[in-house]
Amino acid sequence: MKKLIRDLLRSSWFQRAVGFLTAEFLRLVWRTNRFSFDPPDVYQIVEPLTPAIFVFWHGQHFLTPFIKTKEMHRAKVLISRHRDGEFNAIAAERLGIGTIRGSGDHGSAFHRKGGVGAFKEMVRALEQGYNVALTADVPKRSRIAGLGIIMLARESGRTIMPFAMATSRYWCLKNWDRTTINLPFGRGALVGGEMITVPPDASPEVMEELRVRLEATLNEATSRAYAKLGRPQVTDHG
Repeated sequence: MKKLIRDLLRSSWFQRAVGFLTAEFLRLVWRTNRFSFDPPDVYQIVEPLTPAIFVFWHGQHFLTPFIKTKEMHRAKVLISRHRDGEFNAIAAERLGIGTIRGSGDHGSAFHRKGGVGAFKEMVRALEQGYNVALTADVPKRSRIAGLGIIMLARESGRTIMPFAMATSRYWCLKNWDRTTINLPFGRGALVGGEMITVPPDASPEVMEELRVRLEATLNEATSRAYAKLGRPQVTDHG
């Protein structure tokens, strides 16, 4: 039975079907939630600074393909090579977002998980005018920002734009990142955090300071998003 389930999950037709259904469900969620924006002119602030590096917490990421506008339509998202990543990649591409496959982790598994190639591809995408989106968390350590994003900003010279998206109706899974499944027919909030630039000659000490600042601004933006909806914040502690 385990082999049957494993083979099913790996089959291309099953992955395509799940990706298709996921994309259409998320489209329904986006269209049936009434979103507010904080700050109200967030798009006017962001668009002149694109292409940029858009960053959000893992598990809070499902609606991020919908933040693009006509001026921000060129976008790629970093998605892991893990089997679950196949579903996300198919859904993202159906929603008009390009994909870069690999790990954002800069730990011991960086090379094995395709991190080097993915990092170079993200730099190239930014140079070509694409916005790049990725989660900030160190893999399997929820709400701990990794250094990889700071390295990407230093190498590319592009601005980091942290943000959070939340809906008033959701399911929260009991996994490592408290994955939030947004639900239709409610209210939503998109909250922008403090933008961060990284000097090209940033020292390791400066980069660590900026990593901590990124972590703090993502937490603050997430808290504001849930507060605007009058809902308890979803955290890795439940």
